[in-house]
Amino acid sequence: MASHFPVNHHLRPLYRLLCAVAGLYMLVFGVVGFIQTSGSDFFTRDEAEWVLGLRTNAAFSLLSIIAGVVVLGGNIVGRNLAHQVNQLAGVVLTVVGMASLALLQTEANVFAFSMVNVIVTFILAGITGTASLYDRVGPVAAAHEERRADARATA
Repeated sequence: MASHFPVNHHLRPLYRLLCAVAGLYMLVFGVVGFIQTSGSDFFTRDEAEWVLGLRTNAAFSLLSIIAGVVVLGGNIVGRNLAHQVNQLAGVVLTVVGMASLALLQTEANVFAFSMVNVIVTFILAGITGTASLYDRVGPVAAAHEERRADARATA
């Protein structure tokens, strides 16, 4: 059975670049945030800092560093690793955004999220999730067969 993900899409380099930029943003945000929050408690909510437009504490900064390294690294390596990493990142970021939205005004908001954090998380989820739909790599023959099958289906 054929996959519904296109193989060797002509915009694949653009999608990988967008995900790499998203991963770089997560990484830079995490590093700057970790430096700025180094003197406060790990899960503080009261002493959370604003970094690159987002509210953060040391715990969220550390998670952002890890996520940024994974997304950036997967897209630098490329191939189908980028496809898998971007799929996973899209799902995880969507779940994190929904959970953060649900916990925003509660004591369970351990990462000191604000509404801006939720919006940026959903934007990053949209970028990585959409890119994962078009960044699959395969043999040239498989791509040609897929295009022929699409042409027959529309005819």
